[in-house]
Amino acid sequence: MRPLGQRRAHVTKKRLCSLSGPPGGFRSVGFSCPGCYGSIMSRRALRRLRGESRGQSPLGGLDVGGGGEEEEEEEDGGGGGGGEVPSLSGAGGSRRRPRQEPAGRVTNLFELITNEEAEDDVASKEDKDDSRLQEEGDTGNKEGLKTDRRREGDETEQPDQMPISNNKSRKKKKKRKNKKNASGESLCPGDEDDAEDIESILVRIENSNGPPCQSQSTVITDHRPLLYIEHRNLNPETELKRYFGARAVLGDQRPRQRQRQYVRSTWLTVPKNTWPRHSKTGISMALLETKRGVQHFAFEHHREYQQVQFKFLDAVESMDPNNLVLLLQMNPSHVDSLLQLSDVCRMQEDQEMARDLVERALYTLECAFHPMFSLTSGTCRLDYRRPENRAFYLALFKHMIFLERRGCPRTALEFCKLILSLDPENDPLCILLIIDLLSLRAREYAFLTRMFQEWEGHRNLSQLPNFAFSVPLAYFFLSQQEDLPESEINQAHERAASLIRQSLVMFPNVLMPLLDRCSVQPDSTVASHAFFGLDAQLSSPPVLNQLVALYLGRTHSLWKDPAVMAWLETNVHEVLRMVDAKDPVLEEAEQKRKARYQNAPRNVYRHVILSEIREATAALPPEVTSQPIMGFDPLPPLDSIVSYTRPERATHPANESTLSLFFRSLLPNFNLQGEVRAGGEEEPGAGQNLNQGVNRLMAAMRDMLANIQFQEPPRDDNPEGDGGEWD
Repeated sequence: MRPLGQRRAHVTKKRLCSLSGPPGGFRSVGFSCPGCYGSIMSRRALRRLRGESRGQSPLGGLDVGGGGEEEEEEEDGGGGGGGEVPSLSGAGGSRRRPRQEPAGRVTNLFELITNEEAEDDVASKEDKDDSRLQEEGDTGNKEGLKTDRRREGDETEQPDQMPISNNKSRKKKKKRKNKKNASGESLCPGDEDDAEDIESILVRIENSNGPPCQSQSTVITDHRPLLYIEHRNLNPETELKRYFGARAVLGDQRPRQRQRQYVRSTWLTVPKNTWPRHSKTGISMALLETKRGVQHFAFEHHREYQQVQFKFLDAVESMDPNNLVLLLQMNPSHVDSLLQLSDVCRMQEDQEMARDLVERALYTLECAFHPMFSLTSGTCRLDYRRPENRAFYLALFKHMIFLERRGCPRTALEFCKLILSLDPENDPLCILLIIDLLSLRAREYAFLTRMFQEWEGHRNLSQLPNFAFSVPLAYFFLSQQEDLPESEINQAHERAASLIRQSLVMFPNVLMPLLDRCSVQPDSTVASHAFFGLDAQLSSPPVLNQLVALYLGRTHSLWKDPAVMAWLETNVHEVLRMVDAKDPVLEEAEQKRKARYQNAPRNVYRHVILSEIREATAALPPEVTSQPIMGFDPLPPLDSIVSYTRPERATHPANESTLSLFFRSLLPNFNLQGEVRAGGEEEPGAGQNLNQGVNRLMAAMRDMLANIQFQEPPRDDNPEGDGGEWD
């Protein structure tokens, strides 16, 4: 008995050879047997030619080329000796009796033309049969040798059958298939092993709860510069999504963004559809020089923008906000007008409009950036002494304040680092007075402690009250984190206790106002001690009291935590013990307070003005409050680098008469004495202009007097008052 795969192949070979027939039988189709009359015809093409498929009988009920029953009989007989296969032409063959078709077979041939699924089913069945033949061929190697010998004998006995060359080609096809399957099977176990390795790695990472990732991130952050800035942290939506989720933050903005007109993508702000279309603004940025890897840039105003700047100064001097609105309608990208009008809206409690105007100013300035100007490199500098650069500083500072009030301290901290990176040596806006607050609010304790360690040597940060108290508070918060090792927790707790004691000794005037702000009543020991009493506040310099008021006005809410208060109380009692023991550190700290904090630099006063902390603003010295303070340029530097100046306006003589001042109040361009040149000569035609001005003034006064109408008083028709009715 032959195996099933060899029987099918043997029958197919017989069928191909028998159907090929005499020469010219199928030459029109282009198929013939290469052993008999040409090339081989595939089984599928042969079925289409015969008009049958699997489970279909031949045309007219005739079994063309032999039916399945005869094939099985021949196969059972081993394909022996004189079994002749009838040819298609019927020569030498006998007619077969039509057999009954089993149920489910297709009898209508036209169904195969329209039914596409039938061919797909045939192809799938053939693929299944081929795979089954390959499996059976692999399992029956020994029987395959015997059948090969029988097949060789059959081929020698039957001259009409396929030659040996065709058998070899069929074996080559089988070998190719077996090689493909073997290669596929050899690759699959390797893929499974790789998958298992990946899964084991993932399981190990999940079981370790992320320490490898954390250690890698800490290494990266340690090697980064201190003022390193990430673009994604400049977007407040990133922080809001972390708190509330993307759906709550974005809402219906995603489909609207697809319909938005094209705008330039920026990092500092996200342009809105309600903003005016951005056009040529007249602002540009130039690279001045590069020294020791640091690039110095500066904004530049074109001639048209300078003319708008002069109009802006006139509008500010008029003290009328409507003039600013008119100027912005004509020039929607004027930065100083946007900042000044933002202050007006904020005073009128319109916070949303004020914030939107500041964002528009930032967008205008960012569109004018130099291609080499980078926000994240930390090597780009802008000199605050140049008036063109001050608008960028002020816009960033005001935007940072809005972000902190909006509840985005992490984003505000990123903008704070950006401002400090523009000029870290001079710090024109004194960002060091607020960066500690934003670090504590954003819970960036590691950044604050690292900054204190790296900058204490050359900046003396411990001499600022805000750093003196915020850094030990950051160490205390680090000691409260449970995910840190026990050794780091103990080290942070000891460091916090040591620093807070030094701060209380250096600044004893902070404790009592802090407890008052937190609504905490000190115990009798602390309240009755002279070291933290009223004398400590009265003996402190005014500048130091101003810095303390600025710090407490911002960060007193961080000290209301009961755990923080208990920790502070313990260290306060330790300091009192040091005072009772007359530690020499106390006298040294008092000498430092008297020698320092005599006069505050100009950037500190500028920061106090921008912060708008009531207690700190009230302590400004008279030399600062006596001069006019403009919101678009508060306390400009005394050594400013001016690139262009405002043209001088016509000066009026001091000996003007009362009539001349009266006429000038009615007609601002009126000049009784005529225009005088710089050399002292009268301008030609001044007398004629004088007569024309007087004539216009007199005509206006005549019109005014002619239009005056006196209204008669209402007449009382019922003087006696009787006859009226009450409603």
